[in-house]
Amino acid sequence: MPKDATAPAPRPMRADARRNYNRIVAAAETVIAEHGAEASLEEIARHAGVGSATLHRHFPTRQALLEAVFKSRVEALCAKAHDLLSDTDPGTALVTWLRAVGAHAVANRGLGASLMRGARHGDPTLGNTCHTMIVSAGDELLACARQAKAVRPEATISQLLKLVSAIALATEEEPDGPTQADQLLNLALDGVRLHRTSRPHE
Repeated sequence: MPKDATAPAPRPMRADARRNYNRIVAAAETVIAEHGAEASLEEIARHAGVGSATLHRHFPTRQALLEAVFKSRVEALCAKAHDLLSDTDPGTALVTWLRAVGAHAVANRGLGASLMRGARHGDPTLGNTCHTMIVSAGDELLACARQAKAVRPEATISQLLKLVSAIALATEEEPDGPTQADQLLNLALDGVRLHRTSRPHE
């Protein structure tokens, strides 16, 4: 094939195939949140109401399924950020979104580590693409909160995402991980908010 030739675009999925694809990804998200990234593929297929052959037709490898789950979660977080841009309280909107990011990170249950282990067999652009999507979505919310003077001006979205990620990692193995993560995030974000102090009467 000539170097400048482009590969033909993949054919769009039939409606029933698209439904099965979406059901498998949704089932995988639920099962991974409960049992971790090494959850049984057969269990995921049962949860989705499809046969193992159907699952493997859409996702020939575990890595392909994990990538689809991760990307689906990132897309949902970006959509939530977009919806929150219309909130009349930008500071609360930013905190709401960061809590959603925290819940997403806790629910990963080893998904990130599994993706890294199988990276050589997967999509090499996935990590950078998803990171860029999250940073861009969060940056818009932070800009609105900064404009409303609801957060400290020096705070950056990269710092906030690292904070959320560290809390999720610290609580990932705890039985009540999501609750602990939420409590710690509330404490941490209280330091990010711009508190207005009034001068004492002289």
